[in-house]
Amino acid sequence: MSQEIRNLEPKALWNNFVNLNAVPRPSKKEGRVVEFIKSFGESLGLEVFEDKIHNVIIRKPATAGMENRKPIVLQGHLDMVHQKNADTVFDFANQGIEMYVDGDWVRAKGTTLGADNGLGVAAIMSVLESTTIAHPAIEALFTVDEETGMTGAMHLKGGLLQGEILLNLDTEEDDEIDIGCAGGIDVTAVAEYDEEETPDHSVGYTITVKGLKGGHSGIDIHKGLGNANKIMNRVLYDGFDNFGLQISEIHGGSLRNAIPRESVAKVAIASVYDEAFVFDMQQIVSEIKNELKTTEPNLEIVFEKLKKAPSKVMPPMAQYYFVRSMATAANGVHRMSADFDNLVETSNNIAKVAVGKGKLSVQCLTRSSVESAKFDLANDLRSAFELMGCEVEISGSYPGWTPNPDSTILATLVPIYEKLNREKPKVVACHAGLECGILGANYPDMDMISFGPTIRGAHSPDERASIVSSQKFWKFLVEILENIPVK
Repeated sequence: MSQEIRNLEPKALWNNFVNLNAVPRPSKKEGRVVEFIKSFGESLGLEVFEDKIHNVIIRKPATAGMENRKPIVLQGHLDMVHQKNADTVFDFANQGIEMYVDGDWVRAKGTTLGADNGLGVAAIMSVLESTTIAHPAIEALFTVDEETGMTGAMHLKGGLLQGEILLNLDTEEDDEIDIGCAGGIDVTAVAEYDEEETPDHSVGYTITVKGLKGGHSGIDIHKGLGNANKIMNRVLYDGFDNFGLQISEIHGGSLRNAIPRESVAKVAIASVYDEAFVFDMQQIVSEIKNELKTTEPNLEIVFEKLKKAPSKVMPPMAQYYFVRSMATAANGVHRMSADFDNLVETSNNIAKVAVGKGKLSVQCLTRSSVESAKFDLANDLRSAFELMGCEVEISGSYPGWTPNPDSTILATLVPIYEKLNREKPKVVACHAGLECGILGANYPDMDMISFGPTIRGAHSPDERASIVSSQKFWKFLVEILENIPVK
């Protein structure tokens, strides 16, 4: 299928994307892709530099006649989110992404595609290798670990870059020009409990929540999608209150920045309640599926009776506080922006829940375009979990990117977009985390903007990139490079 992708237009963009996607590149394990991108730059005879945190900078001089234009930074991140369907057999550590064409979309077989931010990286590579595109002096900045901590951007030293304008190629709607984004912070609650023997005359069940769409916990948080961890807790809450259900294990979600699609729990109940439990659960499941029938038509909540009940369970009192803390903890949109239409200001994603063998952990990613509101919601979550006896760590805070509607480069991009597309672009701020705000801390005078091709379902196995949109994005980028303002 790779050849099918390579034949797409623009060929330079898609060929570089195929080559990039052949290299495993999970967050925090970018060693191979760092070497790949360095070798790429060196093969072109360009100046290549790797900093201490493993960001890569490749410098390309201005083309003839463009020496008097402002130097620019083209920026994208090398890592990608690794998610796969439960029934997909795939080794992200050693396999390249398997892609195919589906109408106007490029998709992956049962995994994330890596278009976020692989298409941005591939576009930068295509500019670096081009001998025909007019452009000013370029610094290509390839950052690491954007998806799980913004580590590359956080640790990029001031003074390394000489560019006056930064073009971030990590936006996922081709009719938008981003001038601002949300910041984020991790909230992690952990606790230990003394497991107890499962009572005699108990029966066991495996409960599975699956079939959810998942998605990006910033871009998709407003869509009313189901969160597998909250759905699972709703089932456990009812089972505990009405039938004394006891939890043995829970494994829900995987990554902080992905809305969890699946959760699996093993539980025990007294055999005397077995028939009534099954009947009641059918009603609860019916209610949940009816509530989410529009946004999550493929939701399944499956109960499978075990041959033998689990041997150990969480004590009733610990479970009482756990399910109530989970029910209390905010998830989804917390507040809409008062300053920008249809923009989520503050949200939380209850991303990963793990319970078993006397330990529990709940991991959240809280986002906000208002710094004080970000910490306020994080403290709300802290309170919910500390009241049940958890130790709560608030960490990994990164700032948002404050919009600058008077940006010089914005004034350049808008008329170019209008000329190419015969319509005005949407100038927006987004609820996702972009690296611009972080980079701006060490480069406060750098004028920044973000744009990119249309990508759907990022951070989920439904991730797909529009072919037509990628062509539109490429033409826009080339035109921008040819029209960068003079110094």
